[in-house]
Amino acid sequence: MSELTRIPAPDGVAAATQYSHVVMGTGRFVAIAGQLSLDEQGRPVGEGDPAAQARQVFENLRRCLAAAGASFGDVVKLTYFVTDMAHMPAIRAARAEHIPDDRLPAASAVQVAGLVRPEFLLEVEAFAVVAE
Repeated sequence: MSELTRIPAPDGVAAATQYSHVVMGTGRFVAIAGQLSLDEQGRPVGEGDPAAQARQVFENLRRCLAAAGASFGDVVKLTYFVTDMAHMPAIRAARAEHIPDDRLPAASAVQVAGLVRPEFLLEVEAFAVVAE
C-alpha cells in the first residue's frame, strides 16, 4: 500500500464529510475504467436495485485493483456516475464495506441522463497510486 496523505479540509475550503478534498502520494498511477454491475459472465446484477448494483460495482473495482497490484487503500479518487442522486446512500454503504471513513479518497458524483444500457443505475471509476 502506498503512503497517501489525505486533506479533508484545506485552508479556506469547507470540510468534506463523505470524501477527502485532496489525496496525494508517490508511486505508480493506476486508472480503473468505470465499472458497471456486471457479473463474471457479463450479466447485469441487481436490475432496479441500487444497493445490489453498488455491491457488484465495488466487487468489480476490487478485482480490477487487485489485477493492478493495488487495493482500496491505494485509491486516491472515485468518480460516481448515477442516474439518480437518491442512489448515493446505497453507493456509500457499498463503499463503506471496502474503505474506512478515515481513508476516504477524493470523489465526485455526477448525475447523468443514462448509462450505456438502461438497466444500469450507476457506474464508478477509480484512480489509485501504488507504492513502487
